[in-house]
Amino acid sequence: MRILSVVEATTVNAVAKITLEFFRTAREVTDTSLDRPIIDGSIVTFSRDSSENEFIQTVRAAGIPIDIIAERGRFDLGVLPALRSIIEQRQPDIVITQSVKSHFLMWRSRLWKKIPWIAYHHGYTSTDSRMRLYNRFDRWSLPKSDLVMTVCEAFAHELVSVNKVPREKIRVQHNPIRPGAKSNPADVKALRERWGITDHERVILSVGRLSKEKAHADLILAFQRLCGTRADYKLVIVGEGPERASLEATAADLGIDTRVVFTGQISDVRPFYATADVFVLPSHSEGSPNVLLEAMGAEVPVVATAVGGVPEIVEDETSALLIPPGDPRAMANAIDRLVKDFELGARLSRNAAELVSRNHSPQQYVSSLIQTYSKAIRERG
Repeated sequence: MRILSVVEATTVNAVAKITLEFFRTAREVTDTSLDRPIIDGSIVTFSRDSSENEFIQTVRAAGIPIDIIAERGRFDLGVLPALRSIIEQRQPDIVITQSVKSHFLMWRSRLWKKIPWIAYHHGYTSTDSRMRLYNRFDRWSLPKSDLVMTVCEAFAHELVSVNKVPREKIRVQHNPIRPGAKSNPADVKALRERWGITDHERVILSVGRLSKEKAHADLILAFQRLCGTRADYKLVIVGEGPERASLEATAADLGIDTRVVFTGQISDVRPFYATADVFVLPSHSEGSPNVLLEAMGAEVPVVATAVGGVPEIVEDETSALLIPPGDPRAMANAIDRLVKDFELGARLSRNAAELVSRNHSPQQYVSSLIQTYSKAIRERG
């Protein structure tokens, strides 16, 4: 099965990770199974300069064929001839697009009339008015695809009501996670020393892009409450984004900046999970968050807002503590409860790890997608 994935990425972000993991696992699955097609995958991406970014380098290192299309801007229709030429050369059985721009280009190219097309919807990041306008392009693009894959039921409802995609053309598929190797004690010790975390401090960890919908401001307000009752808490926020300066200023204004660590972008977050006493996902909007699955797999007790696909992944009081979004008081209480009640945290993290192993393995994910892709190809004839 020849699969061509159009991926817009410069770093190995969540979408890039999922795409690479699919091709990696597909090789493993087909190597051990005689009843599945061999996956012949390639990737198309875009670049505005001649340098090779982290994503392109990672794809090449993984041995996946990649075509790079030069572009002048975000929605440069001048890339369409190159896209048509690549698809003509690669002759894919199916084309996969991963975000608003690639959906739009596939629609405008009219290639969907000739080739089965599956569009992935990972949710919207409304960082500014221009991006919100771009997101509206999906209203034209997505209904023309053979199928829209999304990561949670909440997004499926949004696709029906906002983008007018027929419900029968939508499939929900939660993200997978590959169990990571445990960090060794030396790496954990080095991490604590680098970021000034003493042995007696309890680490509250959050990982994610620093954008408004991720709501790290709520977490900082919750942490201020905790600082008023305990002196041994440290908040570690891993990630980069447009809200970083504002978040750092908020921590300084609240007088807790010496107890909040902003690490920036980190490629290997495993030592952070190994250091954490509690993982917090404070978002106002989520789909099937990779960082939640990573924390669960690392057996870190989780506090998360009950938004998007989060309640579809974990259950309150069974595998995590779920709280309403935008409620720093509830967040602080839940964090404090997990830190103080070791047995509760151990039970939740153990159940969460079992859920990840049972419901989110890469092998299950690939098998499900191969069946979906095969059906789409057959129905097109």
